[in-house]
Amino acid sequence: MTKPITFVTGNSKKLEEVVAILGNTFPRQIVAQKADLPELQGEIEEICTKKCQEAFRQIKGPVLVEDTCLCFNALKGLPGPYIKWFLDKLGPEGLYRMLGNFENKGAEAVCTFAYHPGNPDDQVLLFQGKTEGEIVQPRGPRDFGWDPCFQPLGYKETFAEMPKSEKNKISHRYRALDKVRDHFLKEK
Repeated sequence: MTKPITFVTGNSKKLEEVVAILGNTFPRQIVAQKADLPELQGEIEEICTKKCQEAFRQIKGPVLVEDTCLCFNALKGLPGPYIKWFLDKLGPEGLYRMLGNFENKGAEAVCTFAYHPGNPDDQVLLFQGKTEGEIVQPRGPRDFGWDPCFQPLGYKETFAEMPKSEKNKISHRYRALDKVRDHFLKEK
């Protein structure tokens, strides 16, 4: 019997989105577990790989970790993987104000899932999804990160204003999870 994949997160909203996006078509069981993973510095791929290796070290089985970045074009990709700290200190309004003196309000939402199959010799696999958009004056509910200030290209609503079903068809997380799903469906 195939072991379940442990999705390492303490964020119930992320878990909710992952389950909603993967739906019934995902061929493996996913269970969630919180683990104390270090907040690393570096490039997106490096951070995800190291987080996944540490999660495997703690869980000792198949693990999936996720890292989300918000990259401002005017700031050459920052705050990027440090968005959690910027959001915590500044809130969605502060993120918007950071770009006040810049003409370019473009941004890229990046979600990277890292998967470790669960054997010590296994390599970490990365699956990345991106959504282009812009940073706007925050609108909508404030219950999920920077969603109120990110408006995807081609839309008049922020992620926070969209119905979850619509967001889950276009988001960076959806695009990354679509690659995760494809990987496991091919592996079946």
